[in-house]
Amino acid sequence: MRGTLIFSGSSCPTLTGKICENLGMATAEAELTQFSNGETSVRILTSVREKDVFVVQSGSPKINDTIMELLIMISACKGGSANKITAVLPYFPYSRQSKKKSHRGAITARMLANLLGVAGVKHVITVDLHASQMQGFFRCPVDNLHAEPLIARWIRHNVPNWKEAVVVSKNAGGTKRVTSLADALKLNFGMVTTDKKRGPNMTASMIMNHLDGIEDQPLPDSLVDQVCTNGTGLENGTSNGENGQRRASHSMVDAQGSPRRANGPSVRTSGNAWSRQTRGHATPSQSSAIDEQDEDAETDGLEYNDQRAQEVTHGRLFQGHIVPDDFPSPATSAADASITEEDPMTMSHTSSHFAPQPHALGGSGDAGASSDEEDEILKDPKVEHMITLVGDVKNRTVFIVDDMIDKPGSWIAAAETVVKRGHAKKVYCIATHAVFGADCLEQMQACDCIDAIVVTNSYPISEAKARNASKLVVVDLSFLLAEAIRRNHYGESMSPLFLHNGD
Repeated sequence: MRGTLIFSGSSCPTLTGKICENLGMATAEAELTQFSNGETSVRILTSVREKDVFVVQSGSPKINDTIMELLIMISACKGGSANKITAVLPYFPYSRQSKKKSHRGAITARMLANLLGVAGVKHVITVDLHASQMQGFFRCPVDNLHAEPLIARWIRHNVPNWKEAVVVSKNAGGTKRVTSLADALKLNFGMVTTDKKRGPNMTASMIMNHLDGIEDQPLPDSLVDQVCTNGTGLENGTSNGENGQRRASHSMVDAQGSPRRANGPSVRTSGNAWSRQTRGHATPSQSSAIDEQDEDAETDGLEYNDQRAQEVTHGRLFQGHIVPDDFPSPATSAADASITEEDPMTMSHTSSHFAPQPHALGGSGDAGASSDEEDEILKDPKVEHMITLVGDVKNRTVFIVDDMIDKPGSWIAAAETVVKRGHAKKVYCIATHAVFGADCLEQMQACDCIDAIVVTNSYPISEAKARNASKLVVVDLSFLLAEAIRRNHYGESMSPLFLHNGD
């Protein structure tokens, strides 16, 4: 392409070489060095005056050096009178810090976007941002490309019987990405969730267990009068009508005066005792309402069959691994760990049943930790978790999909769940960015439940790691990025890069 120069940062020279090869041109020359104290030095060895310049730099294990090198290269090209500078970032650094996770947290991704604008960037090309809303951080146009068409093409060509597979999200936050791939391949999808805070209906079970000792004791006459007066709307032995009867059949109080439900299975005996005591004080219309309450309480214990319930599978997760149901775990459950010693009956009815779970920013669910940040919590030997698989994966191939692989805990837990609990046949762990922190790749390679690890070359993978990982499959992004650069230079539409080809 005439009038175009492509510079390579130190993080991805191999990927840049493939991009230039696809475009039929050579990488522009630049000298990248460091002083003895770690300062980065850049010398552009080619004239960039009135040229369309592309600087290819991805995230790397030396992420901060990589960012400074990119900013200095952009500034050097701007000082050399380049016509337009485009930053090509296959993996955008600090993309996981795109929101506040504490009251004094920093939105680092926005700060990096501002730094790029100050350095002189006029356009940004990246692949699979951690949150697509990050495009609003920039004052220049952003092309957020997707690796999904390439991954879908690899699946169609390399996975046997892929049409019978199921796409699974390893957490609730990745469902949008999973459903997009499932729609492209016309496959079913599922989800794996981990209960970190409390078991199912934990608050209700606390209250019901607390009432076990008093459920057979009849209420004192003074409290019966109070219920008939305040709970049902009666004053001086008269009724206020149908509304009062309806409230009487659904609410009652205990010996401490706290409200409780009267139609639950754990307080059924208490409800009958209360009805026997109140029949002497109630009118005939109230007695009929109490009889209806007893009939409703009897039907509450009936079991209903729903075929969809068979697609929900639960498992015990201890130190990041699935354990049998009879595993003698010395740890407490995640729900028990969050329960304090306070008397639950001192809480109001509203706060005990309907109070939202606290979050870092006072109620914002988006402030929760990402799946990779939860790995340390999953490995806590003092806490046991419940993991749930939603979807039918029996005797099927499973694609566990996310945008990046950093820590192995959540991936291994999801793979063991679909294999040991869901009885899946094969498991493919698929992601765009292969960050592979610490010994992540080695642990996933050693996991018997994982059959293949499919990633792209957006993030540099060391040759030593790739050589020892037989399950690793790397999908090349060079053609996608080369075509994006060509279309950007000639002012063509980017829409065809987001389409799925039927091959």
